Amino acid sequence: MKKLLSLLLALTMLLSLCACAKTESSGETANTSTQEPASAQEAASTDPEPSTLVYGSGDYTRINPAMDEHGEINLLIFDGLTAHDGENNVVPGLAESWDFDEETNTYTFHLRSDVTWHDGECFTANDVKFTIEAIMGPDNGSENAPNFEDVEEITVEDDYTVSFRLCAPNAAFLDYMTMAILPQHLLEGEDFQTSDFFRNPIGTGAYKLASWDVGQSIVLEKNESYFKGAANIDRIIFKIVPDDNAQAMQLESGELDLALLDPKNAQQFQGKDGFACYDLKTSDYRGILFNFWNDYWSENKDIIPAVCYAIDRQAIVDAVLLGQGLPAYGPLQRNIYNNENVEHYDYNPEKAKSVLESAGCTMGSNGYYERNGEEIGFVISVMAGEQDRIDIAQAAAQQLRDVGIHCTVDIPAKMDWGGQQACLIGWGSPFDADDHTYKVFGTDKGANYSGYSNEKVDEYLTKARESSDPAIRKEYYDLFQQELANDPAYAFICYIDANYVASSRLHGISTDTVMGHHGVGIFWNVREWTLD
Repeated sequence: MKKLLSLLLALTMLLSLCACAKTESSGETANTSTQEPASAQEAASTDPEPSTLVYGSGDYTRINPAMDEHGEINLLIFDGLTAHDGENNVVPGLAESWDFDEETNTYTFHLRSDVTWHDGECFTANDVKFTIEAIMGPDNGSENAPNFEDVEEITVEDDYTVSFRLCAPNAAFLDYMTMAILPQHLLEGEDFQTSDFFRNPIGTGAYKLASWDVGQSIVLEKNESYFKGAANIDRIIFKIVPDDNAQAMQLESGELDLALLDPKNAQQFQGKDGFACYDLKTSDYRGILFNFWNDYWSENKDIIPAVCYAIDRQAIVDAVLLGQGLPAYGPLQRNIYNNENVEHYDYNPEKAKSVLESAGCTMGSNGYYERNGEEIGFVISVMAGEQDRIDIAQAAAQQLRDVGIHCTVDIPAKMDWGGQQACLIGWGSPFDADDHTYKVFGTDKGANYSGYSNEKVDEYLTKARESSDPAIRKEYYDLFQQELANDPAYAFICYIDANYVASSRLHGISTDTVMGHHGVGIFWNVREWTLD
């Protein structure tokens, strides 16, 4: 019996040492010294003060990358099977490598065996299958579901091998596998919209949640066991400062080390001692979304070209963005498949009036066009807190009033996606052209918040995603952009630059990477950042 107990004890110790085949990827060796400080006080006095970066952030009600696409914090807490590098190319993440079988449209991912969740549990292929199936589940209502709608079968071949068989090719699939993987052992059986896990998230990422003071701050601590090596900065605090003006004030006072500001606030830091300004290109555009679920556009869809011609885009870029951006005419201007030979709807107030009059509108006594006794006009709703959106909407509304369309701006406490007439929308992806087109403009797709539906757009986007041939993809993306210009879902206005301002103590920000929507992406190489 004693021999049996000894054997079991030895086996238990061996398993604990070999769990997840964990290795130290940082290349550092353990400290084998047996000398210890004389006291806990002496130990504390020899430890350096933890380095802390304070980032000015919008508020979070949850951290749920499976359901909500945008959130800068996702990149810090979670990993995908793939990742993007500084040039937005796909590189390995939780997967070391992958294979693709063209005959069966099957991707097979070979996973790292040295990854643990922040709670110490092992990451395996079961977590991958669980996460993607949850996103695909219709009851969960994920805006990311269209990214994976081609997935027909997910097979866990062993703990570190998982395959995805697609019913049709999807050229963007490896981009979409940057999706954050979630822990099955903590989420199985949970509601993906309401689970408390998303207020206490546990990932595999370079940082882990330390505390969350709702409405005030989210504190992250570096993951010392991160499989790519621990980050240089010990803590990152997402300080909740939703207002751009307040963020600028707190940068000035030293309460923040980094923030994404609107152009007017960012300008005041140019050349100022103690600060560094990063004016980064983005694929992030702004436009007026027409809500086709609202009866107004069922009756007045024919005036949308007039709205498009009435907007002086360059004037908005110059006055609101202070030149930090460019006029927009479509969703792919910063993509290799952009088609610049479509209708740009360049500013032409006389043509706007001509469109209105051709539609049977006549000028009323109050200076606005009317039709069938009803004034032509609508309300643009804008999310609170984003000053650039508010300023863009107000400038566009004034230009529309100047041509006789009675347009006003509303800043509701909560956006009513189904009931509003229009809103100042923002989208844009620096990755594959399928991203932020198929799911944004495709009929009934997860991120189509306008109710837009066009059979030709659906056809062209589907054919473009199903080919890996650049020439074929270009052909269909050209057709998609032409049809979208002929039948606008939005009045595109401008692309905005990401105006980040940082303390000069912060080093390592990549200046050449094209950012995504909301300027997301700046943390892609956060492990390399340092603070003086």
